[in-house]
Amino acid sequence: MSSHSHHAYHLVDMSPWPLTGSISAMLLTSGLIKWFHQFNPDLLFFSFIPILLTMIQWWRDVTREGTYQGLHTQTVMKGLRWGMILFIISEVLFFFSFFWAFFHSSLSPTIEIGMFWPPEGIQPFNPFQVPLLNTTVLLSSGATVTWAHHAILNSNHSEAIQSLGLTIILGIYFTSLQAYEYIEASFSIADSIYGTTFFVATGFHGLHVIIGTSFLSVCFYRLYKCHFSNNHHFGFEAAAWYWHFVDVVWLFLYVFIYWWGS
Repeated sequence: MSSHSHHAYHLVDMSPWPLTGSISAMLLTSGLIKWFHQFNPDLLFFSFIPILLTMIQWWRDVTREGTYQGLHTQTVMKGLRWGMILFIISEVLFFFSFFWAFFHSSLSPTIEIGMFWPPEGIQPFNPFQVPLLNTTVLLSSGATVTWAHHAILNSNHSEAIQSLGLTIILGIYFTSLQAYEYIEASFSIADSIYGTTFFVATGFHGLHVIIGTSFLSVCFYRLYKCHFSNNHHFGFEAAAWYWHFVDVVWLFLYVFIYWWGS
């Protein structure tokens, strides 16, 4: 709507991105099904193109509205904060289901897997090797993103750039270590309920790390372009909240699945 409105709310203009995003998500799901059943990833790879284009253009529009058009008033930002909080709560419940499946299977192992955990033939990861290194990396990234937040609050642009850049590097390093761990794994997602719960829980967490790293990378670009001020930087705050959520989930994964579950 026009920026000359006499209220503090943002009534968004018509946009094609929800439609293209929905179609892209349908293509992604169909591509996954085709890959699983026909071992053909062509549609899956094709679906990434409209997804990336939708993300780039939708984020561009939101950035323009909040940074240049002044449509993200204090009232609007309050609504955005509540929206992000509710989204993170939904993510908590999402991971809660994985932990429920893990504890249901591990606390009372069935006769099909020998009535003990881990099942026979499964060689779990040593929690004090790569998993411990990944824990250190992710906790360090939580510290650096907090450092970046304080730098933004203190209007220290160069320090915010350095600390946020370091956070992104640590996120990429974490993903690389997890990919190495998966390649070296002695079991697969098809190896009993242990393999299924392990790879689904840690795999979805790894996906969230990739999403969080992308989120922070967009914030890095916006920070470089001086889009954030010490009192108007909710885009970064949302990314930082999401990153801390990813940190906390990993702590639970490490303690229960890697250490206790092994």
